[in-house]
Amino acid sequence: MNLFLYLDKNTWLHRLDPRTKIIGVLILFTLCLCFNHPLYMAAISLAVILVAFSARSLGNFWRLRFILVLLFLFSSVMWPLFAKGPTSLWSWGFLQVSMESFLYGLAMGLRLSTFVSIGLIFLSTTRNEELTHGFIRLGVPYPVAFALSTALRLVPTFAGAGATIVQAQISRGLDLESGSIFSRVGKFIPQAVPLFIYAIRHTNLLAMALESKGFSPESKRTFYHELKMRGSDYVVMALLLFILLIFLYLRILLGIGAIIPERI
Repeated sequence: MNLFLYLDKNTWLHRLDPRTKIIGVLILFTLCLCFNHPLYMAAISLAVILVAFSARSLGNFWRLRFILVLLFLFSSVMWPLFAKGPTSLWSWGFLQVSMESFLYGLAMGLRLSTFVSIGLIFLSTTRNEELTHGFIRLGVPYPVAFALSTALRLVPTFAGAGATIVQAQISRGLDLESGSIFSRVGKFIPQAVPLFIYAIRHTNLLAMALESKGFSPESKRTFYHELKMRGSDYVVMALLLFILLIFLYLRILLGIGAIIPERI
């Protein structure tokens, strides 16, 4: 079961330097924080989808479509209940929803889904080794970069192991479809025991493998592939910085794209 998100394609985004992609992700996150109006957030979300299309990573969006939809729906429903505005839209008892809080909730749902989408594009177009090397070249200490890359490796590994354990139990007669939702959730709890044992064993084997190879975080390292910024990297970073400056000017100086309902 392949749960790794990287897609081996030959697109312009794949060919960018990992440092450019790391800085680009941070800039895109900042762009999402500039506005809290759904129209402006929808424009940013559409731009992110177009980038995903050009990077040929929409397949991963389809794989995680339920997570993206649930994030959007949950945020869009919950935020209007905890914010209020002057234009009343619906009320029932102590619960009140205004037009401003409704629009704010839509914007927060789009923002959260866009955050995940940006990270999804990044992981779809960047190898784990490139990510580690990029962090190191940006000045991140090697132990921190190694821990981040190892975490990204272990998450899909443990997810795949969990799916294998569930499939093995189903083949032995475990019924996960019948009963209420609470009883079905309860049937998944015993599956955590073999997964926990697998995680401890896998982590122990990883530690032994590192020790057998003389791993030391303080050692000075050389890399087989040396990163080199190209003209396209500078163009992409300059374009993103220019867009960021425009967004900050619109948001801070002109006050455009803001719906700030009063918190309850």
